[in-house]
Order: sequence, then structure tokens, then C-alpha cells
Amino acid sequence: MSQKAVVLDEQAIGRALTRIAHQIIEKNKGIEDCVLVGIKTRGIFIAERLATKINEIEGKPIPVGELDITLYRDDLTKKTDDQEPLVKGSDIPVEMKDKKVILVDDVLYTGRTVRAGLDAIMDLGRASSIQLAVLVDRGHRELPIRADYVGKNIPTSSSEKVVVELIEVDQLDQVSIFEK
Repeated sequence: MSQKAVVLDEQAIGRALTRIAHQIIEKNKGIEDCVLVGIKTRGIFIAERLATKINEIEGKPIPVGELDITLYRDDLTKKTDDQEPLVKGSDIPVEMKDKKVILVDDVLYTGRTVRAGLDAIMDLGRASSIQLAVLVDRGHRELPIRADYVGKNIPTSSSEKVVVELIEVDQLDQVSIFEK
């Protein structure tokens, strides 16, 4: 794979997350009964950054949870090559009942990861609503799933790959497109 373009740098990621934070607050008329739930791995770090920005804007914290969707994936056998899946566990700090859950991920592509996240959240309790926030929406949906909050829409071909790198994991903040 070769890098085709850097589409978001550190400043652009920061601006996108600030915009998403404002949109979350506006749509929910504040953050009362809201909880951010990041899908492992990069979705968690994006959720934590959103929580920091929301706290700066609203002056109060918003709970952040971690969601492991490993056992909810419909492509488990393909991804694991007959090995046992590595389950990292979920950590949701509040009861989900009657909460406005904002599910957070790095890239929205086919919608299968989000569907697995929805199934996992439903197993944790009946939320009053579930919203979706993603840093990048690259299109090519296989399921009828749409994000409520998008940092950047990046139209891609199926031969391209969107790579999100975050300081917490990759020591670098950027979103790039690679050609396969």
C-alpha cells in the first residue's frame, strides 16, 4: 500500500472534533443524560477528546465508556483465521437505561462495525436514544446506517483505504488515504 494523500492533519482533526462537540451539545440541548461510548480502539480516544472539548464548552464532565464489539461482529471467523478472538471487555461507567448514548468511532465504512456496536449497547440496557459520531465517513455502506455527527466526509473508491492515526496509539495525529 502506498500513501495517496493526507486528508486531515492534527489541526484539522482538532477542528472537526470541536465542531462535533458543539453539534452534540446543540442537538441534545446540553449534555444531561448523555454518555459517550467509544468503540475500541481508536473510537475510545476520539470519545475521550470529545469529552474534554464538551467539558471545556459546558463546564461539566460527560461520562465516557469503552465498548468492545469483538463478539458482536458478523465477520468474526474471517478476521481471526480460526484463532480465538481477543476480547478486551467493555467498560461503561454509567447505567445505560434512559441515557442518550453517542456511539463514537473513527471511520464509518460498510456500517458493520456500527451494527455490532448497536447490538452490544442494546445488551447493556435500553438507552433512550443512540446517536453516531464518526471522525470520517468514507461511504460504501452495506447497511442502512448514517452518522449523526461527521468530522469529514471523504469519498473513496473501494480500492482505497482510510487510515486514522492518533497520538494515543500511533504517536501521530492524521488521517490518510492509501491505495491498495
